[in-house]
Amino acid sequence: MIPITYKYPKKSEWAALQSRPEIETTTLFDTVQTVLNDIKNEGDAAIRRYSELFDKVIIEKLEVTGEESDKANQLISDELKKAIETACNNIKKFHQAQKFEEITVETMPGITCRQKALPIEKVGLYIPGGTAPLFSTVLMLAIPAQIAGCKNIILCSPPDRQGKIHPAILYAAQIAGVHKIFKTGGIQAIAAMAYGTESVPKVYKIFGPGNQYVTAAKQLVSLKDVAIDMPAGPSEVEIIADENATPKFIAADFLSQAEHGADSQSVLLTTSEIIAERVVKEIHRQLNNIPRRKLVEKSLEKSKIIVVANQDEIIDFTNEYAPEHLIIQTDNYVEISKRITNAGSVFLGPFTPESAGDYASGTNHTLPTKGYAKMYSGVNLDSFIRKITFQEITKEGLWNLGKTIETMAENERLDAHKNAVSIRQESG
Repeated sequence: MIPITYKYPKKSEWAALQSRPEIETTTLFDTVQTVLNDIKNEGDAAIRRYSELFDKVIIEKLEVTGEESDKANQLISDELKKAIETACNNIKKFHQAQKFEEITVETMPGITCRQKALPIEKVGLYIPGGTAPLFSTVLMLAIPAQIAGCKNIILCSPPDRQGKIHPAILYAAQIAGVHKIFKTGGIQAIAAMAYGTESVPKVYKIFGPGNQYVTAAKQLVSLKDVAIDMPAGPSEVEIIADENATPKFIAADFLSQAEHGADSQSVLLTTSEIIAERVVKEIHRQLNNIPRRKLVEKSLEKSKIIVVANQDEIIDFTNEYAPEHLIIQTDNYVEISKRITNAGSVFLGPFTPESAGDYASGTNHTLPTKGYAKMYSGVNLDSFIRKITFQEITKEGLWNLGKTIETMAENERLDAHKNAVSIRQESG
């Protein structure tokens, strides 16, 4: 019966239990590099050729027109529009609060240091289409870009067989402040944004999820041509539960994560064997009502329920696993949350499902996977900002600090550095 339950594993076994489903992108590099090179050299013509080859669609005009956006707005319900607008407002509130104020500090008399935040001028957003058009990701990426003040926000998304982008993606892009939208997906979209073509502007940083080909393309272009948001892997959730947790809530969270894709992973960590047993039964009961059941079952094969001895083991396991999403359904969830040091986004209490963060609570759902939460943050306002430092030193300031600089430069055997200070002091 899936998922498999592991009871009281030894710490020597934890590393194996913390392993993720692997997407091996290096085997794709030759194919991906060929497409990247062709688009770099041929521009729009190569985009159209690969769109026909990969997406089975002929695209005459790559950029979405205002008329196309207006027509798309008429194709989605008022109910969905209202939902998107509510999510938009919450995401705006949370990210607006992250605005960085310029700081000025006098580190010692006569020495003033300043830091200023400036937007990344040109950013590209990749939004997958297909069976799950991620219009929510448009909000998560475009809203902080707009708040940061990025001057050029462009979006690429694969068209359907009729050459159209999903109307909800276009509506979300419109209200979130995207400047230009292009009908291209996959490797060709990443290449177009990295190198620029006749139609698609070159950007300085690319954001957004995608399949293994998109992931490989982002890795390759980030080596020397453009920055990317973060390394990417399959999505994941860990749930911490005690004996008083509600099994049907846990099962629902398990299945909502599994729905992301066949390589997604759900993990339950608990000290209660009874909860573990009840969750397994509830997962199988709810599974009957899931339309994407076959895909979810593949994900459940990679998912795990782990029973450990005590709360300290839960904390240690979690901080080493560093989950993308962490849900804490325990009586003392606040106490446990204070001990969490590695996680992408944390969901506290029984009435905080991960899907709230995925869509509309206000936090960003573009998060580090595969244990990268140990060293990466999720996307936030700072992801779209550069910070520049300034300093001004008066004659008095250089006199106060000069000997320190000279001593350090001399001991690093960088005499020209020392001289840049000495020559100023000698002149005055």
